Amino acid sequence: MAKGEWLGEFEQMVLLAVLRLEDNAYGMEVRREIALRTGRDTAIGAVYATLERLREKGFLRCRDVAPERESGRQRRAYRVTAVGGRVLEQALSAISKMREGVQLRPGKAES
Repeated sequence: MAKGEWLGEFEQMVLLAVLRLEDNAYGMEVRREIALRTGRDTAIGAVYATLERLREKGFLRCRDVAPERESGRQRRAYRVTAVGGRVLEQALSAISKMREGVQLRPGKAES
């Protein structure tokens, strides 16, 4: 992996949420998907900052969609790029390899 291509935990969750949401991958929906699947309540600003950072790295692309009726604001829909998919796969594979053979038992970890 080249420098700058390592993904943090939250970046992985955002990419996975975008993949799950397909054509409905808007910022607020990404936030809701993460909350629904992980129970993690995330600030919408953190979601948008992460979406933008991933877009700048070339891991996501976005397109502007017709404005929302209520607010009149332009919406952006996101998609994972081929590069983003490869980097996500590498990150998930690395975690999987690190977990191999490790027994996770509550109360057995060192304090």
